[in-house]
Amino acid sequence: MITYVSGTLAQKSPTEAVVDVQGLGYEVLIPTSSYEKLPAVGKPAKLLTHHHVREDAVTLFGFATDAERTLFRTLVSVSGVGPKLALAALSAMTPDALRDHILEGDASVLTRIPGVGKKTAERLVVELRDRLANMDGFEGATTVGGDGTASVRADARAALESLGFGRAEAEKRIRKALRDHDGAVTAEELIRLALR
Repeated sequence: MITYVSGTLAQKSPTEAVVDVQGLGYEVLIPTSSYEKLPAVGKPAKLLTHHHVREDAVTLFGFATDAERTLFRTLVSVSGVGPKLALAALSAMTPDALRDHILEGDASVLTRIPGVGKKTAERLVVELRDRLANMDGFEGATTVGGDGTASVRADARAALESLGFGRAEAEKRIRKALRDHDGAVTAEELIRLALR
């Protein structure tokens, strides 16, 4: 399995990149979220990859961040969602926005992704809501203040769960509190904001 490709960026477009690794060019399909993070052509680049093997094709999908790759792998685990559809989802919205819409059960927004109909959107919500709520350290979803963010968020979530909230509901309340409140907060402040 190929975990990442590191070398010189030989070509790039919004849907693919070619990374030259000591004279060997790897074509990597990418979402637009990764394209925006790529350096200029001719500069060093590293893409995390998902190596997809089918009966008729071997394809590398590349990602600028671990959150993108993790969400991609989570999406393709859903029945009826293939790698091209998962890539389209990551191209349509940022990983943290996609995660938030799934956690909030907002299937109507998910239908805006090319290739996602009402049934697929509902399946994404049903199958992924709890799994995504259990993912810690997700990109963009942990912006409290930068230092100790993951532990502040984890402490607040654990406290809300001990008060009787389910993990998904606790995560939803924490996200709302963080959106409504700018600046760094402690776990205690985050719990208080989430309980409002």
